[in-house]
Order: sequence, then C-alpha cells, then structure tokens
Amino acid sequence: MNTVSIVGASGYTGGELLRLLLAHPGVTVKQITSRQYAGRFARLVHPNLRGFTNLKFVDPDQLEPCDLLFLCMPHGRASGEIEKYAQLAERIIDLSADFRLNDPAAYASWYGKEHPAPQWLEKFVYGLPEIYREELTGASYVSGVGCNATATNLALLPLARAGLIRQAVVEVKVGSSEGGNKASNASHHPVRSGAMRSFAPTGHRHQAEIVQALGDIDLHFSATAVEMVRGVLCTAHLFLTEPLTEKEVWRHYRQAYREEPFVRIVKERRGLYRYPEPKIVAGTNFADVGFAVDDQTGRVVAISAIDNLMKGAAGSAVQSMNLMLGFDEKEGLWMAGLHPN
Repeated sequence: MNTVSIVGASGYTGGELLRLLLAHPGVTVKQITSRQYAGRFARLVHPNLRGFTNLKFVDPDQLEPCDLLFLCMPHGRASGEIEKYAQLAERIIDLSADFRLNDPAAYASWYGKEHPAPQWLEKFVYGLPEIYREELTGASYVSGVGCNATATNLALLPLARAGLIRQAVVEVKVGSSEGGNKASNASHHPVRSGAMRSFAPTGHRHQAEIVQALGDIDLHFSATAVEMVRGVLCTAHLFLTEPLTEKEVWRHYRQAYREEPFVRIVKERRGLYRYPEPKIVAGTNFADVGFAVDDQTGRVVAISAIDNLMKGAAGSAVQSMNLMLGFDEKEGLWMAGLHPN
C-alpha cells in the first residue's frame, strides 16, 4: 500500500484529490496540510467527506515522508520549495502551473517573471495521459494540467496530430470554481450571479500549454466566465489545411480515442445531449468530445466538455498517479456522473 499526502488540501482541488484518494484501493492518505485549518477535521472544510475520513489537517511544517506527494498550493509556491518536498517523497505531482511549461523562456514570457527553479522543469512530465502516457508510466515528477488547456487539447488533438489544423479560434466558457476557493470581487455573488464575462479575450496563460502539447499551430484563444460552478465547455473553430467530410473527421476522432478510457465521443443525431455538455461530466474524470462540420465553408467546430476540478485537475492527477505507480489507469476514477444535477 502506497502512502500519499496532500499539501494544500483545504482548497477545491485538494478536496477533490482527497475524495478520490480515500476511495482508491492502492493508496493510503497519510497526511493533509493546511496552515489555516491545522488541527481541524477535514469535514470542516469538505463536508461531503463526512463519515469517510477522520483525518485532521496538519501544519505543512509537520509533513512527514511518504511515497507520493501531491502539491496543491497557489501558483508560484511549489517552485520555490521543490527541493524541500523532493526530500520527503520520491514521487511528486504538482497541480499548480509551476512545472507545466518545459521551456524557462516560455514561462518567463507567459508568467512575467523568471522561473525560480528552471533546472527542475525538464524533470517534470505534463500530466495529460492522452498525450504523454508513455512518459508518465513510472515517472517521478508530474505537473498538473490547466483545465482550459485540457479541454482544448482534447478537442483539437485528433486533427492536430494529423497536421490538419491551419488555424484554430477557441472559446472556453468556465465555471466559478476555476477561480479557487478564495473570495474575491469577481466571485462576489451579486457580481458573479447572472454574469457572462469575457475575462481573458486574449493572452490566457493556458494557451502556452496548448501550443506545447499540440505543436506551434496558429491558435487564437479566449475565455469567458459563465454562471455555473463546475465545468469547461470548449468550442473550437478549426480551419483546415484540406477539406474533410464528416466521415473523415469521424475517422480521425475514433482513431485518436478508441483506446482512451476517459474520452467519449459525443455526437448524436437527436436529443438534448447531441454534443458535449459540462453538466453530464460533473464529478467525473471523463472528457466528452464532439464536432460538427460546416459543409459550406469547410470549417470544423470541435467541442469538448470537462469538469475543471476533475479531468482539469484532480482527476488527471490521479490518472497520472495510476500510471506512475503501475495501477490500472481507471483505478479510483471509474464512475458515472449525476443526471440531473
């Protein structure tokens, strides 16, 4: 039985990780940390776990060695303390943005500062199994994924891998949990309720992860906040290097995702749920991916839906952990979503 601990377990992502790991048959959660809630039961912050654990938060300074350490700290924190954590665990999964980009210059360009530990960047594998499964198998250090990047990567991957995308214009609509559990002016209920806010019409940092994963495609990316808690809906307008029929697009998506346990192609002829819908995947590690072909212009509209806290964060982290430790990839993650929710 492998021991795992979570640094920064009081946040939304830390809570999702704890929920998944408590039900995982191959690991035991040893410690969960929080400075604010040290000495308090996990259920105080994560009431959905009432009856599932009697773990209490400990101060990060009380962290003990374990087999695998999850880091769920604010962006910029892990990179400054990575040497300390590497002494406590042979394997680390960092869910922040600190080690997602393998090029220090790209990090400086997108995050506006030099990386504090550039020598560590090449040690980390990007934690998206659908693209980096081979590198993740047996890896020691894994980065988390950006939720918007994950939705976009999985929507575009089949056609990008075939070299068929000339230009991509991507819009993601995201729920409020993407902003974390710290209250802000933007998350204040009278401000957020009913809102549909373009908070990043250009220059979103997750764009760097997309280009890194898919290659240097002509990518234009925007993000809009909508009134929901969980979920990312990616709508990508793809202009191709050659025209494709719907049957040919089907072939590329089936070929890419035939063996993927957590990617479902959703393209029905009738019904409300003909295309991916974030509500359907809430609480799961599934990514639903679909598409539509515009016969008049040759444009392909690729659509994907994920839960930003699951496939966009904690779920992909546990899926990566399974590959790192030699478990079945679906272990602890194979569950249907709720409908309705």
